[in-house]
Amino acid sequence: MQPEPEDLGDGLWSVPVPIPGNPLAYTLVYALESPRGPVLIDAGWEHEDAWAALRDGLAGFGLDVADVHGVVVTHFHPDHAGLAGRVREASGAWIGMHHADAEIVRMFRSVVAEGTHGAIETAALRRAGADEAELRAPGARERVDPPAAPDRELADGDLVDLPGRRLRVVWTPGHSPGHICLHLEEGDRIFTGDHVLPRITPHIGLYPYDLPAVDPLGDFLGSLGKISGMDADEVLPAHQYRFTGLTGRVREIIDHHEERLAEMTALLSSRPVTLWELTAGLTWRHPWEEMPLQARRMAAGEAAAHLRVLENRGVARRAGTADPLRYTLR
Repeated sequence: MQPEPEDLGDGLWSVPVPIPGNPLAYTLVYALESPRGPVLIDAGWEHEDAWAALRDGLAGFGLDVADVHGVVVTHFHPDHAGLAGRVREASGAWIGMHHADAEIVRMFRSVVAEGTHGAIETAALRRAGADEAELRAPGARERVDPPAAPDRELADGDLVDLPGRRLRVVWTPGHSPGHICLHLEEGDRIFTGDHVLPRITPHIGLYPYDLPAVDPLGDFLGSLGKISGMDADEVLPAHQYRFTGLTGRVREIIDHHEERLAEMTALLSSRPVTLWELTAGLTWRHPWEEMPLQARRMAAGEAAAHLRVLENRGVARRAGTADPLRYTLR
């Protein structure tokens, strides 16, 4: 059930923006008061129902979307950045995101403009070991339009352009290379985007599956350690609900990934096995046989991220150089 917009006090408001057809249901968009107009943290999915919820939710607090001063995006994913461009069109607001995600947005927009996205994805799935029947399945790929390019690129430790207040960028890569949390220093509140959620863990995937020298799960675990000791009285995530006890929740998420790493290690042996076979052998919320190809693709990206950690720990290694990707115990 979607919550109602909420006045959180001290010039801070929360507006749930729906994600149609998605089990996450909604993105919590936060608005912070400033003399130049509100600054939004995230904007929500690009959809008419989402736009109406954002516009009307702000209006319920006496805020006009046309007066928005800026939108700081925690990461480039469409349920966070999707409406940022439309807010900019309505208000002239700036859009800010971390420079690593800004680079991905530029690359994404270029690939979509060239029309090569589908071919790249199919080649990646073949490399993981997906069979041709799966690749020919109807609706195998879903197109998502790229978000608007940002006007401002942020870095770790920067203060966001929020006049009269101190909203500091905390770079927390993992869920995306440029994911950021935001620490509102007065009041000790931290906006965690998808980095720390109260009941679920964010998707941590490696794309392409064997991208060299990239370790998103290792980055994520390091980022969790970075914020676990922060002095924050309240955690404001982008999904589900606000909570306290940041350090304890971080410990739970780390433990979850260590259990997943142990599960993957148990599937490895001296016999080379493809990434696709390893992924199918893991425990998922839904049985592998019932998962559509897009869900399997995301699962393979997550398995690849865990494999990279095991490689870096000296537990697993890639077997040979030929496709598809195969792995053994070291």
